[in-house]
Amino acid sequence: MKLKKKDTILIVGSGVLGAYLAKELINNKNKILVSSRSLKKKFHNYQKLGIHSKVNFIKLDVLNKSKIKNIILKFKPNYIYYFAGQSSLVKSYHDKKNTIESNFTGAKNFLEIIHQEKLKIKFLKANSGYIFKNNLKKINLNCKFIRTKNPYIHSQIKAFKIIKYYREYYKINCYNIILFNMESPLRNKNFIFLKACIGAKKKKQIKVGNLNVVRDFSWAPEIMKGVKHASKIKPCDLIFGSGVGISIKNLIKRIFIHYHLDYKKFIIIDKDFFRKEDKKIMIADISQTIKKLKKFNWKPKIYRDRLVRKMINSL
Repeated sequence: MKLKKKDTILIVGSGVLGAYLAKELINNKNKILVSSRSLKKKFHNYQKLGIHSKVNFIKLDVLNKSKIKNIILKFKPNYIYYFAGQSSLVKSYHDKKNTIESNFTGAKNFLEIIHQEKLKIKFLKANSGYIFKNNLKKINLNCKFIRTKNPYIHSQIKAFKIIKYYREYYKINCYNIILFNMESPLRNKNFIFLKACIGAKKKKQIKVGNLNVVRDFSWAPEIMKGVKHASKIKPCDLIFGSGVGISIKNLIKRIFIHYHLDYKKFIIIDKDFFRKEDKKIMIADISQTIKKLKKFNWKPKIYRDRLVRKMINSL
């Protein structure tokens, strides 16, 4: 079943992922609303993707329930993608209140209004693979929640649970969308993948942390296409990633090899980049997601060397 041509879609949060998702949804000629706490900023990501004039930006504080209700009743969105929230593990220690409110309380406010107004809206909440233990295996929905004092992870665990609660007890059409490392040229330059690509291109040294951790890196536009398809199936929880892991050391090595450089001459190990909550291995088990999205033929194809080439060519 295809999305109706005149569907109204609200993307909560104006970050990188929301921009790529908006680009996917625009292709279906939908009316796209993108909310932000402030309309004074330039929305550079949307400008870079050439879609700034094709979406409608609206001001919204996710903690203001009356404003949320007004916007929902005014625009009558068929789909809401909640991509708001403070997403840095490190920053969350210094901004605990905002982290909890933006990742959990805001989502809860939307759910309460959808329930109270008896709306059939589909609500998709972005979450993180960091909420699960992995025991050195791929992370799937059967994994237990990790025990942690990190405010970001704690807020996302609470958000995951409340989504399931509203779906199971109130029959709200809501989804948990579990995401892993997604790369794109719009990514913050402090993240290792883009940092290494820029360092190699400019032949400059970069500071890095633990080179031995293994991560699941995927191509953001490809993942957002899968997230778009997710709204067309029965409400559930889905894990998105490449399903393939690579160590930070191997990743950096491959990026510098592309420029015929020895990565060892360009990296500086900085202990300040090591994090206690860092897991040794984080790889998404996307087998169930591929199965559920089978009719859309969705399966990630851009990872490892192909992802390296994509990133380098996009700079």
